[in-house]
Amino acid sequence: MNLRTIAVPAGAVVAVAVVGPPLALRDRLPDPMAVHWGPGMAPDNAVSFPVHLIMQAALWGFLWLGLVAAARRARDSRSGRVSWWALFAGGALFAISISAMTLLANLDVPAWTDARLSPLAAVAVLVVPLAAAALSGYLGRGEPDPLSGDGEPPRLTLRSGQRAVWVSRISNPWPLLITAAGAAVLFALGTLDVTGVVRLSSFGAVLPALVIVLAVGLFASSLTARVSEDGLVLAFGPFGWPVRRIRLDKIDRAYTEDRHPSQVGGWGVRGLPGRATIMLRGGECLVLRYRSGGQLGISIDDAERGASLINTLIAERRTA
Repeated sequence: MNLRTIAVPAGAVVAVAVVGPPLALRDRLPDPMAVHWGPGMAPDNAVSFPVHLIMQAALWGFLWLGLVAAARRARDSRSGRVSWWALFAGGALFAISISAMTLLANLDVPAWTDARLSPLAAVAVLVVPLAAAALSGYLGRGEPDPLSGDGEPPRLTLRSGQRAVWVSRISNPWPLLITAAGAAVLFALGTLDVTGVVRLSSFGAVLPALVIVLAVGLFASSLTARVSEDGLVLAFGPFGWPVRRIRLDKIDRAYTEDRHPSQVGGWGVRGLPGRATIMLRGGECLVLRYRSGGQLGISIDDAERGASLINTLIAERRTA
């Protein structure tokens, strides 16, 4: 199935559904329009009609372009197809729902302050796209991925009594940039709070998001992997924490496989327990197949040498 062939025309239909009704009913809408609602569903922010239309088009447009670009790689794996279909269906319905909800709230009102939003509509804007995303991901999952690593696994040749350790590290500058940006915003807000210009309490909804961005960006910026007789140790972030340890007796075999963010659903830790990927950059990954049947993929440099040492150490244990 060619996902790009689907994405281009279907995305265009969604774009028309997002911007078409507001354009057709512009004469019945106030200018500016209410675009945000506070407690009691009373409008507390408004923008001009052209700005609103641009915002609605951008909401879907950026996601649409990203899905078109990711379509080729996403179709090559089940997790990629699930993520792609979930994002497409959920994102499309979310964009259409936001546009429709805003349109209905503003329709035929004399001024934006008179716009009213139903609580049920606000709930539906979240629930319906999420349900559509889950259903579409399930229906579009396709056939299971063929098992990889069934051939002869790579191994190192070690002399009797010889011991070896493999260490590799990978970093991604983008999470570091995100962390730096989040830290800069927090610093600016702290300075404004100290000087009395603005109180941090005014940004109650923003602060938790900034803290999450800082934490995720910091821990997802780099990864160090170490293989020894004790197993595989994964240390995250510049401070080597948190740490995950995987004993050799849990691993059936190790091999390498090319994986990309579009196939696994993005960067970071992606997938479900038992079939996850730690994705910091696309390309060669070290893949562990557990004796329980699950697997873990790790984007890391020099992955083949790491897989070879793991298999050698496992073979030594089994023959000991």
